[in-house]
Amino acid sequence: MNTFASFIVKETKHILRDSRTMMILFGIPMVMMLLFGFAISTDVRNVRTVAVLSSTDNLTQRIIQQLDASEYFTVTHRVATPAEAEQLIRNQQADMAVVFAPNVANHRYDGTAKVQLIADAADPNMAIQRTSYAERIIAGALVGSSMQPSVNLRMLYNPQMKSTYNFVPGIMGLLLMIICAMMTSVSIVREKERGTMEVLLVSPVRPVMIILAKAVPYLVLSVIILVMILLLSVYLLGVPVAGSLFWIFALSLLYIFLSLALGLLISILVRTQVAAMLVSGVVFLLPNLLLSGMIFPVESMPEILQYMTAAIPGRWYIAAMRKLMIMGVDVGSVRQELTILSAMTAVLLLIALGKFNKRLDV
Repeated sequence: MNTFASFIVKETKHILRDSRTMMILFGIPMVMMLLFGFAISTDVRNVRTVAVLSSTDNLTQRIIQQLDASEYFTVTHRVATPAEAEQLIRNQQADMAVVFAPNVANHRYDGTAKVQLIADAADPNMAIQRTSYAERIIAGALVGSSMQPSVNLRMLYNPQMKSTYNFVPGIMGLLLMIICAMMTSVSIVREKERGTMEVLLVSPVRPVMIILAKAVPYLVLSVIILVMILLLSVYLLGVPVAGSLFWIFALSLLYIFLSLALGLLISILVRTQVAAMLVSGVVFLLPNLLLSGMIFPVESMPEILQYMTAAIPGRWYIAAMRKLMIMGVDVGSVRQELTILSAMTAVLLLIALGKFNKRLDV
């Protein structure tokens, strides 16, 4: 046991002495949190808007003022025809146009008041969000009688509609996978390239214990980074942790073990660090970024892709984290995700250790 601990200490010192590795381990989480928290956002803000007015009256002026006063829209131009508005959108000088029919105020009470929205739909999701926000503001201005029905919106779990609530669990899943799987596989393959792995394997310590000793420091670092992400989420991005911290950490530890098993499996299958990085990028980074539901909802994908995403661990971890962190549910509500991740971890560990022992026998 003392020898096993010595191997862990040795590997930890090796990681701490490598300034580039430490910069990657702690720099990437900071950069990604800042990017997804502030730079990369799906929130509607400061949409450049053109007002198309064939005539002006109090109603159209009020609608324009309400649009401009909101945090969502900035009225940058006022033109007389829709063609002029479309030209501004085509020239990238505006994102959306509000076209008022002639004498719109005269038809306010008879239900025939017409207002058209023209949006740049090159990004269809953003176009839908922008027009939806504009419709709400315009509808509020067009309500002419207290007898008309009103709709009271109540947003659960994310009342301010912040996109960071959606991104933080995804960042956790992506970073933990990168750190555990990619860094572990590269670390073990590096020993192969240097020829030191053979020396370690003929030592009195069992080969499996050597591999585990190399993985333990990354497990500890992953837990530290998990704590750092949660602290940044709460105190920098204002994302609350509504659920149980115990189950958040328990599920994250399970996901970390799964990622370590994947890293071990890759280290067995490849022989160079470059190959380990390429395989890790293709197998872990892109699928977890694009197919896990981190950015694009799984339900919106083609049916065949939805079935494929079931094999991506990040999908289940991110879904569970959103439920635990944002919705504040109990562990019973993430039973499916917990079961699937446990099964994946067990299968991957068995495959990785089996291939490792087989490689030793050869």
